[in-house]
Amino acid sequence: MKNLLIYIVLLWSTLALAQNEQLAQYYYERGDFEKAKISYEELLKASPSNTQYFLRTIDCYQQLQQYDLAEKTIESRFNKYKQGAYLVELGYNYQLQKNDSKANQYYNQAIEKIAQNPNEVYGIANSFEKKVLLEYALKAYQTATKAQPQYNFNFQIGLLYGQLGKTDLMIDTLLDESFQNQENSNLIQMQLSRYMSEALESGFSDALRKALILRTQKNQDIFWNHYLSWFYVQQKEFGKAFVQEKAIYKRNPESLASILNLAQFALDEDDETAAQEILTFVTENTTNPDILIPANADLMTIKIEQATEKDYPQLKTELEALLQQFEINPNTLSLQLIQAHFTAFNLKKPEEARKMVQNALELPLNNYQIADAKMELADILLFEEKFNQALLYYSQIELDLKNDVLAHEASLKAAKTSYFKTDFVWALKQFKTLKSASTQLIANDALEYFLLINDNTIADSTQVALKAFAKGDYLVYQNRQDEAVAQFQLVLKAFKGNEIESVTLLRLGQTYEKLQQYDLALAQYQTIIDQHKESIYSDEALFFSAEIYNEKLHNPDKAKPLYEKIIFNHQDSIYFVEARKKYRALRGDSNL
Repeated sequence: MKNLLIYIVLLWSTLALAQNEQLAQYYYERGDFEKAKISYEELLKASPSNTQYFLRTIDCYQQLQQYDLAEKTIESRFNKYKQGAYLVELGYNYQLQKNDSKANQYYNQAIEKIAQNPNEVYGIANSFEKKVLLEYALKAYQTATKAQPQYNFNFQIGLLYGQLGKTDLMIDTLLDESFQNQENSNLIQMQLSRYMSEALESGFSDALRKALILRTQKNQDIFWNHYLSWFYVQQKEFGKAFVQEKAIYKRNPESLASILNLAQFALDEDDETAAQEILTFVTENTTNPDILIPANADLMTIKIEQATEKDYPQLKTELEALLQQFEINPNTLSLQLIQAHFTAFNLKKPEEARKMVQNALELPLNNYQIADAKMELADILLFEEKFNQALLYYSQIELDLKNDVLAHEASLKAAKTSYFKTDFVWALKQFKTLKSASTQLIANDALEYFLLINDNTIADSTQVALKAFAKGDYLVYQNRQDEAVAQFQLVLKAFKGNEIESVTLLRLGQTYEKLQQYDLALAQYQTIIDQHKESIYSDEALFFSAEIYNEKLHNPDKAKPLYEKIIFNHQDSIYFVEARKKYRALRGDSNL
């Protein structure tokens, strides 16, 4: 009974303390420092050693300008615990009173305490950083390192240099630390990457590039080639990264895995030129089928994407030769599915393609391979206008791989299937759910179709225009681009001035791009820019136009002002970051 009573009392005390802490926090966050002060004083009385309660109590005194009381309380705490961090608190109390001379005396006493006992650096430097006294925080770490040379605060010192705007010192310190303690490289690269993305206009990336190139030239260790390759990948300059990876491979030709990864990065960013060059190098420098098969699969995907109809016989022969070389087995599934897709969507032989996938499904595949094969089979059935059968296979993938990226992709394709068959009510529900997907590309795609259906249903409850537009979209899906162009032109003619007009112009431009008819594509985008400035598609029209001028027509003078318009007029665009990066590159900011 006695133990039970003790337990009840302890539990009650704990609950009461937690309740009081919530109340103190509530007053503090509301700015009611008088009531917060009383609450924190009570908490500190109950838990005298609690540093958080102590600091909040001092903060309340200072907010209420009760500096004498704050000083007395801090001095009492310092006399009891003798910790140097309280000297920082005393100094800051004077700084708040505009007595910088007295504040600096206490700050310097704290630094001196580190010189006498380097272990004090942790509490003191942390206090300086919390109060944004960065020069003193830097001095604290430097003093500790001088007193105890085996201490290593290069990471903290490098970040402080960055916060102080001393970019060159930051870069040199962090790169030195990376080389000396290579296990810390990933952590340092994360910080450098953050600075690159946040400091686009400060020249940080240029300074880092120069520092890395100099180290690569002065030091022959391949560590710096790896680092420079990493930098170029961050900048999406995959061709330059490949130069570094080739240099590494020539000196250490044991594995092509990192080069294959680089090709995948390039593919993910739609840099097919760099990806093709990298993959060709891979195929020419290995006999390992585990590398050759995925490399050839990616190469064939690029070739098919870039091909015109006259190239199809050659591509058909290449695919057959690869499958003959590596044989039909689970390891060549990617090549088999590429061949099936090519047969259906390019050669327009869906029945033959279906048989290829059905044969593949008879192989001893794992769950993910089965999902990949079913996805291709569903895509082919959708191509054949067998909507319900396609939906069945997409649903199977969703059930078999719940919450996986492949399941989300299957859900998106199922929603598009409903859209293609003009079941807009069901499609809208699916797109509404998917626009919150964790995968950004799927979420963006779903949001685009959700807005398309929603906006055009509100504007036209009969959905006649939307049905005509969806037919054009379906023709694009079937790779019947010429027929899609004719359908979109019919929509523009029949529904001129309607809500559907701006998105039809956009899709027509995209279709012309696929046909490599860039002048016609630019004309559609320009119409959006001129006549639909308030449209949600205006930023896309600007970006797609800029990309054509920059990447296809190699006319940077026309691309630059288009990127600039996105930067100044469309800060909320998903293309904003990429437009800013490319604008800076064209302006010459990233040149050495």
